[in-house]
Amino acid sequence: MTTRLRVLDDGAWISVDDHREIRVSELWRLDAPGFCSCDLADLVVENFQEVGVDGSRVEARVYGQCIACGGAGITDWLPVGRVRGGEFVELDRSCVRRTRRE
Repeated sequence: MTTRLRVLDDGAWISVDDHREIRVSELWRLDAPGFCSCDLADLVVENFQEVGVDGSRVEARVYGQCIACGGAGITDWLPVGRVRGGEFVELDRSCVRRTRRE
């Protein structure tokens, strides 16, 4: 089964199978060495740059800003959800997201 992933509205949404699932303006907790000087960054998601799949895991590269230190930039690939049984399941918004290095 194929899952269609797209970034919509100039990076404001991630669409999964033509349904808007994940939006900007959320606060994500990141374990992302190299993004900023914080051990765990508090990232305000400002723009989705890319979306892709790694196995059943849906990932995105995100532009955002850490509200703790002010650091800003584009993240490495971050998990945003999974495809299970042909359905998209978003990650719990309170979880710590860890980057995957390319």
